Amino acid sequence: MTCRRLTIHGLVQGVGFRAWLARQARRRGLVGWVRNRPDGTVEAVVAGGQAEVDELIRWAARGPPAARVIRVDVDAASGDFTGFEQRPTG
Repeated sequence: MTCRRLTIHGLVQGVGFRAWLARQARRRGLVGWVRNRPDGTVEAVVAGGQAEVDELIRWAARGPPAARVIRVDVDAASGDFTGFEQRPTG
C-alpha cells in the first residue's frame, strides 16, 4: 500500500475540488481524506495501490473544470483509514 500527502496550490477552493477529489479517490478504491486549508490550498492524504495513487495525483494536477492548479506537492504519509472522507477546513 502506498500513502501520500498532497498539497494542491492554485484556484482550488470554492470550485468543488474536495468533492471531485473524493469522488475520484473512491472510484479508484483509495482511502484517506481531503480538506481545505486556511492558506487557500487543498490538502489530501490518499492511500491504496501505487498505480491508483499515481493516477489520482495526475488527476489532482488538472482538477475539476473550474479549478486552476498551479502545482501539487507530494510527500510520503502514513495512516490507517477505512474510507475516503471530506473533512472541514483545518
